[in-house]
Amino acid sequence: MTSLQFWKPGTVGPGSTLDRATETEGNVIPSAPLSSSVSIQVARERLPIHKHREKLLYCIEKHGVVIVVGQTGCGKTTQLPQYLYEVGWAADGNVIACTQPRRVAATSVAGRVATEVGTILGDEVGYTIRFEDRHHGTKIDEAHERSIYTDLMLGILKKIRRKRPALRLIVSSATLDATSFLDYFTAGNSPDEAAIVSLEGRMYPVQVAYLQEPTSDYVRKAAEVVWSIHLQQGPGDILVFLTGREEIDRCLEELAELLPTLPRNAMRLTLLALHAGLTTNEQLRVFEPAERGSRKVIVATNIAEASVTIDGIKFVVDSGFVKIRTYNPSTSLSSLATVPVSQASATQRAGRAGRTSSGICYRLYPESAMDKLSPTTQPEITRTDLTTPILQLKSLGVDDLMKFEWVSSPPAESVLRALEGLVAAGMVGEDGRLTVVGEKVAECPVEVNIARMLFMSKDYKCGEEILTIAAMTAVQDVFVIPDGAAGALAELERRKFTAEEGDHLTLLNAYNAFTRYGRAASWSQLKKYMQRFGLPLESCEGDAKRLRKCLICTRKHNFARSPEFRVIHKEAAFRLGGFHEMEETKKTQIRILTEIEPDWLLEHGHKYYDKRTGASVSS
Repeated sequence: MTSLQFWKPGTVGPGSTLDRATETEGNVIPSAPLSSSVSIQVARERLPIHKHREKLLYCIEKHGVVIVVGQTGCGKTTQLPQYLYEVGWAADGNVIACTQPRRVAATSVAGRVATEVGTILGDEVGYTIRFEDRHHGTKIDEAHERSIYTDLMLGILKKIRRKRPALRLIVSSATLDATSFLDYFTAGNSPDEAAIVSLEGRMYPVQVAYLQEPTSDYVRKAAEVVWSIHLQQGPGDILVFLTGREEIDRCLEELAELLPTLPRNAMRLTLLALHAGLTTNEQLRVFEPAERGSRKVIVATNIAEASVTIDGIKFVVDSGFVKIRTYNPSTSLSSLATVPVSQASATQRAGRAGRTSSGICYRLYPESAMDKLSPTTQPEITRTDLTTPILQLKSLGVDDLMKFEWVSSPPAESVLRALEGLVAAGMVGEDGRLTVVGEKVAECPVEVNIARMLFMSKDYKCGEEILTIAAMTAVQDVFVIPDGAAGALAELERRKFTAEEGDHLTLLNAYNAFTRYGRAASWSQLKKYMQRFGLPLESCEGDAKRLRKCLICTRKHNFARSPEFRVIHKEAAFRLGGFHEMEETKKTQIRILTEIEPDWLLEHGHKYYDKRTGASVSS
């Protein structure tokens, strides 16, 4: 293996070591038990936030909104709810609710807080995530990331506080711009409405090493760096940041190929992935301590950047890239692009190496590239389809979107297109309020078109099949096709499920085969919502035409015609198709496409997508 062209940590000037403001602290998030040699109370008192306890409680009593700024590990997430609980904020039926942007963060934080409180998870402390409710008292559900729902929630809470001044709001994060949030919450209110509290972190220095020259293949370089760390550095787990599942799998495969060459006396390597496509149980494996004589290597997306904290990490390998989704409201086209991280994200990633001791971050780009990075990541609300969020805002009573106080205002065209789509689908009336159907659809925790499809299944008498298809479209990758010879065999197996009519029915075939061999035959989560609204789970008895009509009745724009299919869908051989979604990576791609008849569109006044002009064309 070629030698790595890194500058040595500590030899590249002031940028080689993170300053006081960016160093990270100790133990916070994992749900693993605390060390038996240290009591829970002593461990809590060692956290940096502990000395600020009285100051925090005073500010929360005096101000409606408290913005807490502190590095990951200072104890914000786990200790603040307990401080409030201890002084009585949860008395008289009140609830302390804590939000988290990701499922694995919510569940692991709830487990940790329950352990510290000394209660069973689901009693005084619990959590609520999509399709799963396990709480009674305090709910763990932090604004580490500016997700679209974080922004909507803050806007709603600002509105609620005007009518319920007793409500207290704590916005805590390691990365947010505290001043902009202070300006947001004081706008139109008293200057005393909000205050900022800054917490110190622990003094664990993190050295930063850079590549001398840019690399053309950062995935392979990441594997090389991990291998060199393992052979040359002392104990400590390794966290690698890549952009997505394919890159993660490739990196893990390259490392797995090197395992047989490990010297006999070397530590073993435990290779783990962490990304949104894994189940919650698979994600929680990264919190388990490494076995004696072994080192964990966790290859993750930015899910590990701020949402979760993993004990034992001493080395971080940062690719310098992240995958973000943008949306063009004019074409309804989503783009999934790999872009450089922001300076705030790069700092946050590096800090992961210094939680419990000094550490090293290896950045797979030259130091000169840092100055070219944007300061922060563009908020999600400015680059996403707003159809579902606006439906949910209206379900919460926000009918006049012009008066809604956005944390960051979305593009006007995105709002307009979303409203047009909701009106056309019959979910919002001409008066701008939700219709009866819209109210029901808003209750379903799935994307609007999927929820609408479930309701329309009653008219086409295909509820059983539509339920399955709806659940299958929510799975990130039903068919995983590896590279090489194994991929060829996997592709042959996949074709056994292929339906002539298209991908939606292919997914149905795959699920039916899955249940045929003894697997669980119930989508109980979505099924509960269908039963609540009295939607029959009757079968179409193999009537593919009726099923496909139901699939298209909720998609006003998601249609494309041949010959464009041969560019955007490699297996299409029919004239016109309805698709689940379309996105642009290196090329325009359609995901989940099914054949339809042109006459069906006339029944609904649909439009289709013309790839040659990029326009929606009347049928």
